[in-house]
Amino acid sequence: MQHYFVVMNRRVFERKIYKKMLNWKKESAGKTALLIEGARRVGKSTVVKHFAEREYQSYIFIDFANLNPETKDIIETNLYDLNYFFMRLQLIYNVVLIERKSVIIFDEVQLCPNVRQAIKYLVQDGRYDYIETGSLIGIKQNVRNIVIPSEEERVQMYPMDYEEFRLALGDNSTLTLLKQMFEKMEPLGDATNRHLMRNFRLYMLVGGMPQAVNEYIETNNLQKVDVVKRRILNLYADDLHKLDPSNKLRSLFWAIPSELSKNASRYQTTTIINNVKQKKIQDLLETLRESMIVNISYHSSDPSVGLSLTSDKTKYKMYLADTGLFVTLAFWDKDFTENVIYQKLLADKLETNLGYIFENVVAQMLRSAGHELFYHTFQHTKNHNYEIDFILSKGAKVIPIEVKSSGYKTHKSLDVFCEKFSSRVNDRILLYTKDYRRDGNTTCMPIYYTQFL
Repeated sequence: MQHYFVVMNRRVFERKIYKKMLNWKKESAGKTALLIEGARRVGKSTVVKHFAEREYQSYIFIDFANLNPETKDIIETNLYDLNYFFMRLQLIYNVVLIERKSVIIFDEVQLCPNVRQAIKYLVQDGRYDYIETGSLIGIKQNVRNIVIPSEEERVQMYPMDYEEFRLALGDNSTLTLLKQMFEKMEPLGDATNRHLMRNFRLYMLVGGMPQAVNEYIETNNLQKVDVVKRRILNLYADDLHKLDPSNKLRSLFWAIPSELSKNASRYQTTTIINNVKQKKIQDLLETLRESMIVNISYHSSDPSVGLSLTSDKTKYKMYLADTGLFVTLAFWDKDFTENVIYQKLLADKLETNLGYIFENVVAQMLRSAGHELFYHTFQHTKNHNYEIDFILSKGAKVIPIEVKSSGYKTHKSLDVFCEKFSSRVNDRILLYTKDYRRDGNTTCMPIYYTQFL
């Protein structure tokens, strides 16, 4: 397998988006610009710089979050005089641009709407390639009065998935072997599964934010990793406050762990923010979704192959896009000299229901693999409701998924769902902490197999 790398300080991380960027460069051949969308701190700037260094003879990196006055001036006054614009850029950055062999990078492009709109003309000019990155926080406010270029090709970037995490730790074989075993659908053995689950819980604790992963590799200290994650969460909170000084956005974001821990059938917005009209709530949710710091799962009222057609936008669950951040936010009130929380989580001995943490990591892995998120609740008896945690579509059928944070083998919700929608079900999956097995028509598999679904 060919590897694609991204440098973090002096360390090299492999990121799968690199291959997508290579495909864009080859197939586009200068006819489109590439926009990499993602939350802040997922590694967008690092990956584009490394890509430019490896795949082009020269590049210019323009950071709109720290724009120097000279660049700001030529963008505001000479952006559409391209000969003069390119000449000034080369002088300012001391870089020689070579036609069809150089790339110009616009980092945090949402902060400069004029450049975003000018992509159409830059691409049509054809001299150089263009890559944009954007966190999308505030993007709606910044593009209201511009024409979004059709010459943009968009790719979404997420926190490091489990395979990228294991590769960062120097493990080049586990995920390849796991995929082979997943395809064979054979048990690994209890001892092997226990070892693999411990490795996976480490991923849940550290998460996939490159700075947190790098800190873990540097220090092997989860307390120091937690400090890094708290900085990122505070950065997100500050961004949300800038967007919404009333702090409704920040309140919705901060309440995600507590809402999931209630095991309710939906996120109860009214318990977080009062007297807010549904239209306003939907606007707030859309802003959170576009920021890519959360993953939203919508309720499918009549689950079938067209899940989005039956989704209820007023009924949803919210997850953090990174489970490492989720763990830190869930225990935000703890002083992490109390590293015992991390120790017990890693050893699977914390005396609390961890189901909501496992549910969050499954949402993260499914989203990273390209799936939209849907779930389904239904009333079976007068006093009892059942819930399917996630539903995927495959061909003309659906695949219901139940998530357990233990080796719990019963799966009543799956059984009742599959009986009710028998003609629509392709397969039924229980994700849990034990080894692979078949239980009647239900496939029970370890949770680290999620990314292969």
